[in-house]
Amino acid sequence: MSNIALVTVVYKNYSVLSDYLLSLEKQQTQNFHLIIADASPKRENISTSLSNTVIPVENKGYAHGINIGLQKAREMGLNKFCVMNNDVICNDDFIQSLDVAFKKHNETIFGGKIFYAKSFEYHQDRYEKKDQGNVIWYAGGSVNWNDAITSHRGVDEVDRGQYNDLQQTEFITGCLMCFDKTVLEQIGFWDEKYFLYYEDADYCERAKKHNIKLWYDPSIVIWHKNAQSTDGSGSVTHQKYQKKAHLRFALKYAPLRTKLHVLKNYLL
Repeated sequence: MSNIALVTVVYKNYSVLSDYLLSLEKQQTQNFHLIIADASPKRENISTSLSNTVIPVENKGYAHGINIGLQKAREMGLNKFCVMNNDVICNDDFIQSLDVAFKKHNETIFGGKIFYAKSFEYHQDRYEKKDQGNVIWYAGGSVNWNDAITSHRGVDEVDRGQYNDLQQTEFITGCLMCFDKTVLEQIGFWDEKYFLYYEDADYCERAKKHNIKLWYDPSIVIWHKNAQSTDGSGSVTHQKYQKKAHLRFALKYAPLRTKLHVLKNYLL
């Protein structure tokens, strides 16, 4: 058995799983184990030929599901973790690239280059048809402490190789976040006070406080069907959870002036 665990959470979004699972079944190496925490109220059978474990969990939020998956991975003796969304499609050499990256980035947290899945671009009218599937969603990230908001480098840009350099970054999205057991032992599990959103930013801030480096590695590539677990980007559900999580993140980490600014906006 591999020592790489792919950890993901399902909440009613079974329709997106087929593309995700198919892309994993096509991997050039099957050197991984897929762990699915299923928080759906009415669970459906998840059929795949992949080495996998499905765990029924209570719907206590995304971080809770991830933590259950990480705990299961540790129980199974797995010590390399790739937390990822399942509304994604992986490149055919995704696992091979992960394997190499874990060797390069041991005792760190790292993520990869993430594109919008074809036809899921947020501003579809901006791009020529030939550019669909080649529009960046994430190529490294940063935190603006004036507003305590995380941002994605390169978002909405057509990829022309401008973000092909391996480099340290300030923020790694939970859509694809990888780390080994040494990181888990140092900073623990994800903060379950976040129901949805900003749990990834919180984990990155905790890592930085422990001098754990964050790396953007463009050799790892996936495509993202953005916000398919929350009725789509910009939806009422999306905004509700994001606003509440943003407040928690700001109150925990931001300078006082930003804390007051974010709290005022939340109450208004």
